Amino acid sequence: MDVVKQGPAAGLELFVSAPRGLEPLLAEELTALAAEAVRPARGGVHCRGDLALVYRIGLWSRFGGRLLLPLCQGTAGDADQLYALARQVDWSAHFPVSATFAVDSHVQQSQLRHSQFVALKVKDAVVDSFRAATGQRPDVDSRTPCWRVNVHLYRDQLTLSLDLSGESLHRRGYRCEGGMAPLKEHLAAALLARAGWPAIAARGGAFVDPLCGSGTLVLEAALMAGDGAPGLLRSGFAFEHWCRHDPVLWQQLRTEARRRWQLGMAQVPPLLGFDQNANAVALARVNAERAGLREQVCFESLPLDQLGCRSLPQPAGLVLTNPPYGQRLGTVEQVAGLYRQLGVQLRQAAQGWKLAVLTGAPELGPQLGLRALRKHHFFNGALPCQLLHFVIEPQYYFREPVEASHGLAPVEQLSDGGQMFANRLRKNLRHLGRWARRRQISCYRLYDADLPDYAVAIDLYGEQVQVQEYQAPPECDPRLARRRLREVVTLLPEVLGVSADAVHVKVRQRQRGQAQYQRQDDSGRFFIVEEGGLKFEVNLQDYLDTGLFLDHRQTRELIRDKAAGRDMLNLFAYTGSATVYAAAGGARSTTSVDLSATYLRWARRNLQRNGFDGPTHRFIQADCLAWLAEEQGCYGLIFVDPPTFSNSKRMEGVFDVQRDHVELLTAAAARLAVAGELIFSTNLRRFRLDTAALTDAGLAWEDLGAATLPEDFRRNPRIHSCWRLWRV
Repeated sequence: MDVVKQGPAAGLELFVSAPRGLEPLLAEELTALAAEAVRPARGGVHCRGDLALVYRIGLWSRFGGRLLLPLCQGTAGDADQLYALARQVDWSAHFPVSATFAVDSHVQQSQLRHSQFVALKVKDAVVDSFRAATGQRPDVDSRTPCWRVNVHLYRDQLTLSLDLSGESLHRRGYRCEGGMAPLKEHLAAALLARAGWPAIAARGGAFVDPLCGSGTLVLEAALMAGDGAPGLLRSGFAFEHWCRHDPVLWQQLRTEARRRWQLGMAQVPPLLGFDQNANAVALARVNAERAGLREQVCFESLPLDQLGCRSLPQPAGLVLTNPPYGQRLGTVEQVAGLYRQLGVQLRQAAQGWKLAVLTGAPELGPQLGLRALRKHHFFNGALPCQLLHFVIEPQYYFREPVEASHGLAPVEQLSDGGQMFANRLRKNLRHLGRWARRRQISCYRLYDADLPDYAVAIDLYGEQVQVQEYQAPPECDPRLARRRLREVVTLLPEVLGVSADAVHVKVRQRQRGQAQYQRQDDSGRFFIVEEGGLKFEVNLQDYLDTGLFLDHRQTRELIRDKAAGRDMLNLFAYTGSATVYAAAGGARSTTSVDLSATYLRWARRNLQRNGFDGPTHRFIQADCLAWLAEEQGCYGLIFVDPPTFSNSKRMEGVFDVQRDHVELLTAAAARLAVAGELIFSTNLRRFRLDTAALTDAGLAWEDLGAATLPEDFRRNPRIHSCWRLWRV
């Protein structure tokens, strides 16, 4: 167990919580507030500083939630360990016995599974600590306690913290009540920051929210533009009652914040909020009054279909809004018309302005009639959302002629089949898009020849789209196939909300030898995508394959889970994505073997991009079978993902995975350490594992095909086969 020593001056270790997606912004903010040792984590940011930092966070944090002071850390696998850890803390050194308290408990993946039981044991420890120190016990108040003790138990690792904020920092103090679906203040501030509002406000640009509800975005925009400390509006913080509180220092910082507020409010540009709901507008005005912003903002009841007739203030600035998503405030189909109307009105009233739209249904974005230039991922509560960014200028309107990289001219009018394809694409985007956002997956397969007449595979790589056209059968009219492909590339920008230049088209046909690895182009255009918290280089033009096999996503996760403390061997390593996962999983060393120097250089860059470099990561250019015949080392984890067929000039003979897999796997398994495991995968759809021959070779196996099939490839369960093998 470890009782955290929180020093009286500069050595306070702090954790500021934040909603998912806000951690990077919070880390930048804490650095600007002079915090030290700033370290983002999931759900918040660790930092260190003095008492003044505690006060500055309370006053100035726009993105933080709870301001926590960790007091105790350790392993709590059972109730006795939990109680002993909490009992070690001298709670009377932080608040008096006369103060009420409550315990907030968050439990995940631990032997102690019930949060209420965990909270009760910690409460008992706090009470017993006070009895031992003072002879008295504090009272518990679950509704309005003076102090909250925060319990975080994850995989039996306990952190006990004192909540110095009291109410969450997002509660600024100006909102009397929310609307139907209120936006929390720290999320609103994050949207403004990502939309570039501070820079726009600094040059005098105006702000408009045409669907303002109770006005949160407008009020946060005013505070940000006017250098208003959001915590200055609150009635109080828990740290004002802390035993280490310094009232003189606190008042000095509050006085400075008020001075900055008075100077900044005179510089606020025009800020307008419109809503057709008169009750919402009245509520927004009350909130503005409570925030002391009545003179800086304007709220008006205005139906959306009248926005285009309004003259907006100049210079052009930012339109930021949070329309209904379709989950809580009506169906997606009902809300689609609102998006279309919003796009029409803004093209009339706000040409030249920047636009940002928060949506929990990104498939509605194209209904605005504008191409999204970029997007950011957020969570509104538990709901995954995207902030779509636009510029309201004619060159970004849909259906304008755009010169695309694939060289296919758009069709003027869609066929009935094209309309069916568009409907299927939107359906897939709703289903798979929500799945991908929940799991923070940015690269996935959206469509795979779902309609036989539109025989393409469509993969999303972040903001880029790859279309692979399957080779048409001989009896298919090539002119009709060409038209259908043109319909596909015409629809994709509109349905997905991307530019035409983001769509890359390739013809997928049966490959022989090394054709799938040979250059198709020479653009040299690489870009970075993220998967599983790791970064990979992808190229959608120069090769048939991109550098990241999407159907192996769960196979790579399996490798990461099994890699800790092991020496990992990656045969037919390609661009090293499996090697990166193994390194991230704590592999002791990695060895990547491939015949191509080009791909080994790519693999090395992928590892370096994720912070893995040095002599523990080897890259060997060789024929894998020939190399295995000479290799003497042992490996705890081996990954084998060979090509289906290869007759490279640098190989001895011809490799056929169906014919040669027993020889390959036997040779690879000979290099397994004691209790080592081999993961074997192939994309040959008619592959049959020769179990009898492998048994004779002393190998056992487990079929992992279904377990490693990602959600976005379940329409085609034969996309790959996968097994785990080990020596018996």
